[in-house]
Amino acid sequence: MKTGKKELRKYIAELKTLHATSATQLSDEIMARLEAHPQFQQARTVLMYHSLADEVNTHDFIRKWYASKRILLPVVKGEWLELYTYNGPDRMKIGAYGIEEPTEGKFTDLMQIDLAVIPGVAFDRRGNRLGRGKGYYDRLLPFLATTYKLGICFPYQLLENIPTEPFDIRMDEVLC
Repeated sequence: MKTGKKELRKYIAELKTLHATSATQLSDEIMARLEAHPQFQQARTVLMYHSLADEVNTHDFIRKWYASKRILLPVVKGEWLELYTYNGPDRMKIGAYGIEEPTEGKFTDLMQIDLAVIPGVAFDRRGNRLGRGKGYYDRLLPFLATTYKLGICFPYQLLENIPTEPFDIRMDEVLC
């Protein structure tokens, strides 16, 4: 297998095409494991992501839990991700990259985030993450040093080795 980041992104894109028919069932199973996870059960404030079509689907999960936990979603602002509180599907708009984003409720007290559920193109068993290459999470994660970071992906996105850079931050765990 090729080992450069660009080649790994292309390889995973090809795998996603092969597994597209099982994505809904796999998403449901992964989200059920997240729901039962002790870190999620104990968390009061959870950073999630509003999934794209090729990611583990988080939409129903977010709608289910936002009334009992503070759910935060990232909003792209220039080169940075700002965090906003999810307050229901009627308070979302299409933002950068076609991702639905909250329209209000900016959240700045990052020390209150108990759990960060982080997407990725791929992960390895040591918690290394391969993103889409724009660096948004690379710039956010250093501010979440005390937050439990849980990478989330489909099983075929868990690889043996992800190439890393000095600035890369490992996940505490990968759930797939």
